[in-house]
Amino acid sequence: MRLKKVPGALERIEASDEVIKDGRKYCGHYIELFAKEQPIHIEIGMGKGKFITEMAELHPEINYIGIEKYDSVLIRALEKQEEKQLPNLKLMRFDAEKIDEVFDREIDRIYLNFSDPWPKKRHAKRRLTSPEFLKAYDTVFKNTKEIIMKTDNRKLFEYSIMSFTEYGYHIKEISLDLYDDEILENVATEYETKFHNLGYPIYRIVVKKD
Repeated sequence: MRLKKVPGALERIEASDEVIKDGRKYCGHYIELFAKEQPIHIEIGMGKGKFITEMAELHPEINYIGIEKYDSVLIRALEKQEEKQLPNLKLMRFDAEKIDEVFDREIDRIYLNFSDPWPKKRHAKRRLTSPEFLKAYDTVFKNTKEIIMKTDNRKLFEYSIMSFTEYGYHIKEISLDLYDDEILENVATEYETKFHNLGYPIYRIVVKKD
């Protein structure tokens, strides 16, 4: 997918205190970025930030970090945060391929929402639920490991179920059509709303590992 450049996006991101530009600088002590010492949840590939912003609003008792590598979409998340000024939300410009270099056993939950499916077999290791990424997450999590994933891609979902279970994760919740199941709380992403309105089923899974 080719992303349109947003004029001035890079300059605004670089100038903002809401965006973490060098994650390695805070490795092991991200809690210092927030007003309160409380659990930290991250979303890898937050896109325009609708999900992570709304979650931060709904749960002031949790600190959130939204991670995105593309300036052209991160700027939209930054605009939301500049408007709301949520004290429990920070944004990070970073490529998830090196996620284990910026966190050191300090994250309580990872959200993976509508990640790139990387459909070709030779690209499987790039999927955010591949064994390579699951291994990297081991040093990211503080104690119990918890991942919540949503996607509209059936093949990615099936692949992820196998990957999670083979790596030792236990399935706590699973939905083959999120909008037909009773979920206590669901905050939709921009992509989710689009795909749901087009009639696509939304798949969701919650997995944990001690």
